[in-house]
Amino acid sequence: MSRVLVVEDESAIAELISLNLRHAGYEVTLAASAEQAQAAVDGVLPDLVLLDWMLPGQSGLALARRWRGDARTRELPIIMLTARADEADKVAGLDAGADDYLAKPFSTNELMARIRAVLRRKAPEALDSAVEVGGLRLDPSTRRVSRGEIELKLGPTEFRLLHFFMTHPERVHSRAQLLDRVWGDHVFIEERTVDVHVKRLREALAPANCAQMVETVRGAGYRLTQQVAAPSA
Repeated sequence: MSRVLVVEDESAIAELISLNLRHAGYEVTLAASAEQAQAAVDGVLPDLVLLDWMLPGQSGLALARRWRGDARTRELPIIMLTARADEADKVAGLDAGADDYLAKPFSTNELMARIRAVLRRKAPEALDSAVEVGGLRLDPSTRRVSRGEIELKLGPTEFRLLHFFMTHPERVHSRAQLLDRVWGDHVFIEERTVDVHVKRLREALAPANCAQMVETVRGAGYRLTQQVAAPSA
């Protein structure tokens, strides 16, 4: 279930959007000001933000710029909702970091379609396409992981962790980033829990000689490398 933060100070509009989102299966959080929105993002990193331009205090435009400047929220999908429909305003919104821009009044169907489109663009790891790195193959649609003829058995958390690693190979991820992207930081767990699941993941990959693909980068976190030993005869 994707988490959507709706930042809108007009309660009637916020409730209407929220109702439609929940009906479509999204988990919704409401914020009526930039301050509330920042607090919500600090507590739980959402999968997408619907952001009104005109807010009490700080504007949605300034908030989008702030999020784009912070490493934790740099990739946060943002759709800006506003009554400002001029081309110059749209350009300003997109330049501030919005992934899409929808002028009020808007149709619910168009809003939902744009949400789905942005989530597809921003989260390719959520798709059902199989991915392969260093001979290791993961298929989300069948929940299978294999290398050659060797099929590996992974728990659900290790499967999600490996999926994230394989869709972002060779990149170093901190424990906090992994908590955000794999667990969702609304789950109250310690960063050291990541170490436990990395250990389990390596154990699960060992039968295919793939354990060493998950590297520890001292002082930084973990990464998945494509370099892997040949399978045992």
